[in-house]
Amino acid sequence: DECFAVVEPLLGTASACVATGRSRATTYRRRRGPRVTVRRPRPAPPNKLTDAEVEEILGVLRSPRFVGASPAQVYFTLLDEGIYLASESSFYRTLRAHDSTRERRRQGSPAEDPTRARRPRAACRLVVGHNETRGPQRGLYYDLYVVIDIFSRYVVAWCVAPSEDGELAKELIADAVARHRVPPGQLTIHADRGSSMTSNPVTELLTLLGIGRSHSRPHVSNDNPAFPERFGSIQDARAFCQVFFAYYNHARLHSGIGLHTAASVHYGTAATIRAERAKTLDAAYAANPTRFRGRRPEPPKLP
Repeated sequence: DECFAVVEPLLGTASACVATGRSRATTYRRRRGPRVTVRRPRPAPPNKLTDAEVEEILGVLRSPRFVGASPAQVYFTLLDEGIYLASESSFYRTLRAHDSTRERRRQGSPAEDPTRARRPRAACRLVVGHNETRGPQRGLYYDLYVVIDIFSRYVVAWCVAPSEDGELAKELIADAVARHRVPPGQLTIHADRGSSMTSNPVTELLTLLGIGRSHSRPHVSNDNPAFPERFGSIQDARAFCQVFFAYYNHARLHSGIGLHTAASVHYGTAATIRAERAKTLDAAYAANPTRFRGRRPEPPKLP
């Protein structure tokens, strides 16, 4: 720096930088000083939600009906009812702006509910095969058998039994095939490697019915659904599963099948529902095209 100060008046800035190995850009930038940027307030976009619309969205998302549902579930449930409030992304954006993206339900403290901390939940991953659920006492388990259509996600058959049994698995599969009238050579069953699913009765049945089969890779876990830690009896387990699978098949909207219910895709009503969704979105677009920036919205495609 001392050398540069001496030679710059004699040689000029550019030559002095070359002579002293100093960056010319850095020299000029330091002389200008720091850049002062004046932040101007951003104008509100023309398609911004009004305060009344925001309050309406928050009221719906926080209502007892939807307080435990994701914004995507709420958006498409309302769309199926012919109601359009805002886009799905606007639902998420509104929750973020009001610090409500986490659990919206009222959470009791351990003091209010001492047993709450002792209710672990397992991840949900339904498979064709069987899972164990705990009974009322230590060491007692019930076996849950589930048959699910991979394409539609529809649970076509299930049962809860006091033990794992190949004959029971055989009867469950045979009943499911008969009820859904599956012709020979059309179906492939993918199952876990439990003893019931690899038993001779099941193998013989699949061969007789012309059903292909495949099995999960060895040592791949198949977790229980989000079931209670324990059931009081096998009747309690069956009653719980009755409600659980009815909700799963007929009420739960699955993202992998265009946010339709499994029953809708399985029984072929999803195309009609998608057409009705499109009508609702077309009406919303016609009422306020600027809200969509000139791009006509479309419902998700069918699988």
